[in-house]
Amino acid sequence: MKNHYYSETPGTESKRETWEFELKGGKFKFTTDSGVFSKKEVDFGSRVLIDSFIAPEVPGDYIDVGCGYGPIGLSLAKAEPGRTVQMIDINERAVELAKLNAQQNKIENVKIKKSYLFAEVADADFAAVITNPPIRAGKAVVHQIFEDAHKKLRTGGELWVVIQKKQGAPSAMDKIEELFGQVETAAKKKGYYILRAIKV
Repeated sequence: MKNHYYSETPGTESKRETWEFELKGGKFKFTTDSGVFSKKEVDFGSRVLIDSFIAPEVPGDYIDVGCGYGPIGLSLAKAEPGRTVQMIDINERAVELAKLNAQQNKIENVKIKKSYLFAEVADADFAAVITNPPIRAGKAVVHQIFEDAHKKLRTGGELWVVIQKKQGAPSAMDKIEELFGQVETAAKKKGYYILRAIKV
């Protein structure tokens, strides 16, 4: 398990790369490394999630759960400078890269830290929880993210998830509906589902 992107300390040898990518109409410079998720480019699922995301009507911060080297959290923070985006990941290397990428892209309205799911997150009134969950960590971990998200969102806050149909979208929808009372498919592209639920 040491070499999975959801490992706390990746065992693979560090080989950093820096490249540019366009998200939400803005150019970003990302430094990535071995042992982190989708190191060569921003993965398709994250891109669909970023493009589909609509800011909730309620005020408050966002949190990107399983932020990796930061494409989702940083692109949303850049698009909404009036909000703070917290970004968490268990992977030490990913957290280090996310902090570096925030600096490289001059994005200051972020708080980035290492956390196993929400373990190190004290706040409980987020306007949005956004996640491209670590599917390979297993269904129990993914469903725990949904449960914790429901507890951490303020009333009117929203959960946004990207998940592939073949990697458990139907069971994810069932779990989210059980927690939130409803769930909608905000977008669907090439087998990727963007799920959205509002806490009432």
